[in-house]
Amino acid sequence: MNSGKGQANELLDRDLIVHLSELRKRLIYVAGWFLVAFAAGLFESPRIIRFIKSHLGGIQVEWSVFALSDGLVVYMKCALLIGITITLPFLMYHFWAFAKPGMTESEARGTLIYVPMSVLLFLLGGTFGYLVALPMMIRFMIKLNQSMGAAEVYGIQHYMSFLISFLLPMGIAFEMPLVMTFLTRIGLLTPEKMKTIRKYAYVSLAVLGSLISPPDFVSHLSVTVPLILLFEISALGCSIYYRRRLKYAMQPAQ
Repeated sequence: MNSGKGQANELLDRDLIVHLSELRKRLIYVAGWFLVAFAAGLFESPRIIRFIKSHLGGIQVEWSVFALSDGLVVYMKCALLIGITITLPFLMYHFWAFAKPGMTESEARGTLIYVPMSVLLFLLGGTFGYLVALPMMIRFMIKLNQSMGAAEVYGIQHYMSFLISFLLPMGIAFEMPLVMTFLTRIGLLTPEKMKTIRKYAYVSLAVLGSLISPPDFVSHLSVTVPLILLFEISALGCSIYYRRRLKYAMQPAQ
């Protein structure tokens, strides 16, 4: 009896070691890929920073440097952002590949689409924030500063930190369709539950829109309305998927 338990524990330990070794190997691959992407980001950072300065909705902002290290810090932050963006699909693919042995063939095929879709939605959110919401916010801030008679001197390091801290939440917010689809897929979200949470979702999205947009009414609507439309499109897609899945489940097996 004890020998049987010992053999079972030994097999479990062996499986755990195999899984940890597999995870370690994939994390090493991801780390190596990130270093290459980070190096590419360092090379492309000057060009990207110049593009950001000259393609921001026609807004001309003069940058200043307040410390010798400001330029280096901005280059490193830009390279880090590029490295993370390029590494994201590679990281998600390896997480999917690591979990694949525990999934059925249909589950593996169904979840593989999450890898490119997550990256696409993140980039879409960042692009929307950069082209639509960010210029409105910067114009509002400039007018506010000018109304106080303040001299406009913008530090490049603070400017880039503000840019990144603004665009990242937008990219994450646009992951909403993927999160809702995943929750529907695992059974935690149903059309009935979506009807219940809709009013809370509207309030949450309105608060989020007010936090990441200027306080004027037009700018607030320009950010909040697309987020609500994104929620409704996600809810519609999830409802269609749920009913189709329920229909297939009720069909008799042949």
